[in-house]
Amino acid sequence: MTPTMALILLALGLAIVAGLAAYAFTLWQEVKRREAFREEELRRAHENCLSNLEIVASSLIQEQVDITEGAWRCKLLLDILDPRLLERPDFQAFAEVYSRTQHLHTHSARQALTPRERMREDRERLEVEAEWRQPVLEAAGRVLEFRRGWPESLH
Repeated sequence: MTPTMALILLALGLAIVAGLAAYAFTLWQEVKRREAFREEELRRAHENCLSNLEIVASSLIQEQVDITEGAWRCKLLLDILDPRLLERPDFQAFAEVYSRTQHLHTHSARQALTPRERMREDRERLEVEAEWRQPVLEAAGRVLEFRRGWPESLH
């Protein structure tokens, strides 16, 4: 191989490596951009959940919403934020009310029940609400404390 041919091949190899390095850098920048976008989306989703959670907890405390409905909503919003939150003693009342009432019919399924079945379900729901009213209201107060301490309160 002649020295000229070797230099040409070396220059060609360096050009290919430089092109691949530029392409890799472009891909790396795209990954960073997508990660930043995903983190921003997650932050906004958390803020929306926290805002809704604060509204529901305040509504529970002010007795503007039924204990069952408020507990369900709080449970679902906490579950969206982090499912492990429901394992905390502060928030277990929401999960307990949810587990005791999740079999009850809602919306159109409730309308399809006979009046006797609806009355039975209402009685069951009211019994759960009477038993868990105070723990759910206390948990709602802790939700407001949790919200004030966000994001440090998450861990």
